[in-house]
Amino acid sequence: MKNYTITVNGNVYDVVVEEGASTGAPAAAPKAAPKAAPKAAPAAAKAAGTAGSIKVEAGAAGKVFKVETSVGQAVKKGDTVIILEAMKMEIPVVAPEDGTVASVDVAVGDPVEAGATLVTLN
Repeated sequence: MKNYTITVNGNVYDVVVEEGASTGAPAAAPKAAPKAAPKAAPAAAKAAGTAGSIKVEAGAAGKVFKVETSVGQAVKKGDTVIILEAMKMEIPVVAPEDGTVASVDVAVGDPVEAGATLVTLN
């Protein structure tokens, strides 16, 4: 068995690869499949102490194109807080309800996965 740390699109994974017998036959699927466990993202760790109770999450994977808000800014439901770029399209991410921006957890150019917390509101 060998352990590797792999970074894919900014996400870090610890991967364990089991070596099969060299009989020429393919290894069974459970032995051949790598086991990946994502580590905590630096942005999530940075925001842990200042995060608000309402999370604004990415609806799709992409790259942060523009940050439309700043900490302390009041936003209304439906206001654009972040613009993501995916497949050459700009996708606005909006506030799910009225609130005040407690933290901005990403910066322009950061890659994000679907479901990643971008902004938190109070």
